[in-house]
Amino acid sequence: MFAALVVLLGLAGYLVVQYVTGGPGAPRCTVQPEGGGDPYELSPEQAANAATISAVGASRGLPERAVTIALATAMQESGLRNIEYGDRDSVGLFQQRPSQDWGTAEEIMDPVYAAGEFYKHLVQVPGYSRLPLTVAAQKVQRSGYPQAYAKHEANAALLTGALTGRRPAALSCAESRPADHTPGGTAQVREQLVREFGPEVLPRSVTATRAAGRTLTVPVTAGAGVSANQRGWQLAAWAVAHASELRIERISYGDRRWTAADSGQGWQQVSGDSGGTSPTGVRITTAQ
Repeated sequence: MFAALVVLLGLAGYLVVQYVTGGPGAPRCTVQPEGGGDPYELSPEQAANAATISAVGASRGLPERAVTIALATAMQESGLRNIEYGDRDSVGLFQQRPSQDWGTAEEIMDPVYAAGEFYKHLVQVPGYSRLPLTVAAQKVQRSGYPQAYAKHEANAALLTGALTGRRPAALSCAESRPADHTPGGTAQVREQLVREFGPEVLPRSVTATRAAGRTLTVPVTAGAGVSANQRGWQLAAWAVAHASELRIERISYGDRRWTAADSGQGWQQVSGDSGGTSPTGVRITTAQ
């Protein structure tokens, strides 16, 4: 009996480690490259953090290049994981240091705050968007290994294209659920959307409606240098990246739909309202 319990505990520990680290058999998110080829894979945790970094960039009206620089930096510094340890007092996605005036450790462990601080320093670099990625990132980070950022540039650019909506339906995630069983719901989706994209993403008039679960329709409008369609896919990509933690069951935009129950099939083409799509908004349906 004791031996069996030990085996079960060992198996449970293994599964938790595989989920957290994105090991073999763990839920995966994928980004399909243009023109075919092997997809870029990352864990739901990494995808959610990347989506947050991209959203914060969008909230500040920054170009794709800024997002690519930020993603490549976080890939190198933390593997896109919000870790509470690092060299000396470094913590978080970008391994920012409280002792170097990046904020308190608690603030830095907030991905929205950390991304905002990175962008705040990046835009102070003259001509950052025209600099080699390693140079731009190093002027912010002052790393001991500045050339290390270069190896992440291709994947960061691929991920940027998907998360900014420039490449529709390029990001998809396999359905998974957080280990702590935290509740989701449209209120949580709304709160996180506003925190990451800013209050203008959801006008006060937008409310959750009951429809085969709970559905929030996020209006889509064109912005500075971004078409309405690209904005819609930006929001849809954000939602699928956060699907695990927010208990999202279905996302619909345009003629495409992603469902947790059939997530292995990625984004499926549907037709009009019969497929639960909306021509003017992104519909996000949660389990709660």
